[in-house]
Amino acid sequence: MSATVPIIDARRVRRGFARAAAGYDAVAVLQREVATRMLERLDYVKIQPGTVIDLGCGTGASLVALGEHYPRARILGLDISEAMLRVACRQRSHLRWMLPFLRGPKQASLLAADAQALPLKTGMAGFVWSNLMLHWLSNPLAGLREIHRTLEVGGLLIFSAFGPDTLKELRASFSDGYEHTLSFVDMHDYGDMLVECGFSDPVMDAERLTLTYPSLDTLFGELRQSGSTCATAGSRRGLMGRQAWQAVREAYEKQRVEERLPATFEVVYGHAWKAEPRKITDGRAVIRFDRKPGSGSA
Repeated sequence: MSATVPIIDARRVRRGFARAAAGYDAVAVLQREVATRMLERLDYVKIQPGTVIDLGCGTGASLVALGEHYPRARILGLDISEAMLRVACRQRSHLRWMLPFLRGPKQASLLAADAQALPLKTGMAGFVWSNLMLHWLSNPLAGLREIHRTLEVGGLLIFSAFGPDTLKELRASFSDGYEHTLSFVDMHDYGDMLVECGFSDPVMDAERLTLTYPSLDTLFGELRQSGSTCATAGSRRGLMGRQAWQAVREAYEKQRVEERLPATFEVVYGHAWKAEPRKITDGRAVIRFDRKPGSGSA
């Protein structure tokens, strides 16, 4: 990945989510399902963080669940899209009216921020949660480094992201040489990034979920309504001609099964801990000498 020529245009990402914000929750079925599966994984992790960060919180769907899971923690929701956060803020106000017990530490704070340059103090969080956000970054490694910096020693990161097989049917239906989906990172590459950032004991796994649609127009409509447009530097900027679109439709139709068109989503899951640093800020290595039991000065 290049730092000077980003693969993903962050401005197009923000515009896409700004247009989608009002209707996002109506089509975010997959996002909620993945969040539910991530929450189930937390049942096996025993932590009591003082601060929990939902990085890429969108309209705030996971904020209440995280508050319920960690009732004593301060919950902080961050997203690059101010429009999505405005929806989250309105929903939070509605929830407080509907559920009066949502106050104190369960009341989440919201902040617009770029995950690759977080405006947060070093070591301030005990737990970072990120659901289907990392693949929107032009440099996921920079985002993971920022997460590592923000976590306290012993803090936990758990995340999900789309993997390379996501929308493979759609990608295969185009033959014009342009990119029509994001360039998704492989599970093993995410694992390597975690190690490079200094995380310890990274655990990675993936699963493939298939959604089906009655038509290609329905799939495209849902992708647009959820903000999932192609924001890569190599995507086509102009409109396709009628014949080109017809060729795409015919290619996708060949994949129809039982009157439905399939769309694969590969979901990558990862979690890792922030370990004690092996180097200090000037780059020198830290070597620890543990005193043996019974030893001491003469």
